[in-house]
Amino acid sequence: MTTANRYWSFSTSHRLKPVPPFADRLSTTGGTDFSLCGPTGGTDFSLCGRHIRQSGSALLAVLWLAAGLAAIGISVSATVRGETERVATAEDSLRAYYLAAGGVERAVLELLWSAQQTPDKRTIPIGANAVVFPFPSGVVRVEIIPESSKIDVNAASPELLYRIALAVTGNDARSREIADAIVDWRRPSPQPSAFDQYYSSFIPSFRASHSSIREIEELLLVKGVTPDIFYGSYAPAEGPALAGAARLAERPGLMDCLSVFGSSAVDINTVSPVLLAALGMDPNTIAAILSRRWQQPFTASELSVVQGVNGQLGVGFRVGGNTIFTMRATARLSLAGGRLSDVRRTVGAMVKYMPVGYDSPFHVLRWYDTAWSDFANAR
Repeated sequence: MTTANRYWSFSTSHRLKPVPPFADRLSTTGGTDFSLCGPTGGTDFSLCGRHIRQSGSALLAVLWLAAGLAAIGISVSATVRGETERVATAEDSLRAYYLAAGGVERAVLELLWSAQQTPDKRTIPIGANAVVFPFPSGVVRVEIIPESSKIDVNAASPELLYRIALAVTGNDARSREIADAIVDWRRPSPQPSAFDQYYSSFIPSFRASHSSIREIEELLLVKGVTPDIFYGSYAPAEGPALAGAARLAERPGLMDCLSVFGSSAVDINTVSPVLLAALGMDPNTIAAILSRRWQQPFTASELSVVQGVNGQLGVGFRVGGNTIFTMRATARLSLAGGRLSDVRRTVGAMVKYMPVGYDSPFHVLRWYDTAWSDFANAR
């Protein structure tokens, strides 16, 4: 076949048909079907170009579909992983809750048994402010806080209330207002006071009880007292930021200093540092007391060191509590290799030990499913 007619071929009817000059080249690249490329006996290739464009569009659609399915798969995988971790954390939190509750019950019983033993046989020493219980599933640190470590809110003088509020808030005007409002709340008054007019502006309105405070949470209704002032909060730590150091520092609240079961002589081994500051102690003395009682509880014979520091406020010091204690337990689960879990759960209970002859040796007055504790100090 010559060069002139090499692009012509015979059909079954022995008639010459034109063959597209590029048909051979394209067919060798992928075996493309050229049955649609041009009508029989013609050279119109518009259908072939349309077929190629449709094939490219289909390929793009498949690629976009694959990318969408991949994105959905990644999203589902991340969601499943996040839910798995959340469930695991919730499970650890629940286990830690019951571990902490068990620590509270054990501390309540051991303190009861220790009171019936001689000092050399006590499992909890006199004046101890914390005890650590190792369990097979984790570690529990229980803080033993007698209500005698706080001031009686119904007996505190206006000046002492002001100094406590000032130590908590750091604001002179607000502290004076809080002290006056507490005094007004607990003082009988047949006529509405100026504070009652303020309380009447709320919806729903209320009046001060003008009687003894029966629950310390009543202070949340007193003018000037906010949840942060009552419960405590966090503030940026003072001084230069150090690597690994906490950026926030705890600020205690009024509930750490005042109680309806408080005393005029506070327990030196468990009294809050903010209350010591309110009583007039300087930071160096407070730091020395905290360091000393962390190593070993103060004894009654050592009280002379701190007695008389705050005699002008009518508050003294003592060792030990009366019959009402708050047990605050923080639990951490044990992991493989002896490590402790990062999940922590803290619960608390206010317990009153009853005299001999009652149906139960102790009564749980309050239970706190959620409490706060600085467990890092127990490491």
